[in-house]
This record gives sequence, C-alpha cells and structure tokens, in this order.
Amino acid sequence: MTETANQQTKAEEPEKPFDIEVHVRRYSPETDSEPYWDVYTVPMYSTSRILDALHHIKWEQDSSLAFRRSCAHGICGSDAMRINGRNRLACKTLIKDLDRTKPIYVEPIKGLPLERDLIVDMDPFFEAFKEVQPFLIASDKPEKERIQSIADREVFDDTTKCILCAACTTSCPVFWTDGQYFGPAAIVAAHRFIFDSRDEEASTRLEILNDK
Repeated sequence: MTETANQQTKAEEPEKPFDIEVHVRRYSPETDSEPYWDVYTVPMYSTSRILDALHHIKWEQDSSLAFRRSCAHGICGSDAMRINGRNRLACKTLIKDLDRTKPIYVEPIKGLPLERDLIVDMDPFFEAFKEVQPFLIASDKPEKERIQSIADREVFDDTTKCILCAACTTSCPVFWTDGQYFGPAAIVAAHRFIFDSRDEEASTRLEILNDK
C-alpha cells in the first residue's frame, strides 16, 4: 500500500518549469536597416504555447517586442507566424510538440511587407480576398432567411472554416514572388460562394480567378 501511495503522490506532482531558448526575428523601422535575431531564455511548461513564451518575453523581459494576438484560442487568426520554419498559429503551437532541447525560432510570415518584429502588413492579403467577392450575391429579396438543405451546405462547408490567418497563403512561394496570385485563402473564399446554392454569381467569380 505504501508503494502504491508513493507512486500516486509522485504522479500527482506538478510539472516544474524548464528553460527554453527562443530566437525571435526583430525589426524596428526607426532604427534597423535589416532584421536581426534576438535570443531569450524563457521558463515554460510542456503544455505552454509559443504565444505564452512571447507574452513572457514582452511582459517580463523586453516590452518593445511587437506581435499580433487577440483571442489566443485559434479563432481570430491574428497570431500566425513562422515557428521553426513553418507557418503556424502561436496560440496553437505547444512547447511539447517542438524539440525543446534545441532553440525555437520565431519570425514573421513571408510574402507580406514587414512592419515591425513579428507584425506584417496584411493589406495585400485582404485586398486579394476582397477581389473574389467573398459575400453572397442574390437578386431575390426574401422576408426571412434563405433556406438551404443539409446536402447543399455540405458541398462547401469546409471552406467556411477559414479564419483568415494568412498562414496557408504566405506558405506559398508563388505568393512571395507573384503579385498577381490570389493565394489559397482567396481561392477558398471564392469556392465557398461558387458552390453555394443560394448565390447567383459563380460565373463572375470564375472569371475573376481566370483573369489572374
């Protein structure tokens, strides 16, 4: 019984924090001609997120660090960044899913103008998104909601889940170099309405995509 009790006590001991090394790509337009890497040592837990590490840096070590975040739960899409060379959401990337024995590299997403540190100008991304007319276009004027069958909804349901974080679009090398390319997020938005049974302008959106 004593051995079992000791095992249970040991299993219930809370995890102790450990240090990770975080390399953050920094840039200030007022003082820097080129971006550079800054290194921070941050105490974290295995279930901590990269967003938690950035919060710790900003709140405890260097208040000048700039990055976007809002809901912190993978809904708003504002904290997309490159983590160890891959586009991810900082709020959804857990320390335990990375190799904590090696430095963790955090930098802004590519293909959009760099404004400061981990912040990029999202205007080109949203301009491409708006260009495909990502809204319902219908000539009828119903007095209540337009009814749609479950089967019709399933045709485009997955495309409604995009949170406009730009992670997919800015992962694409074509988007980095071709100013005419809409990118995956805009194409998905077009798909969402092209296949919506309530919409009447599928051909218009197809023409917009084909013109590019």
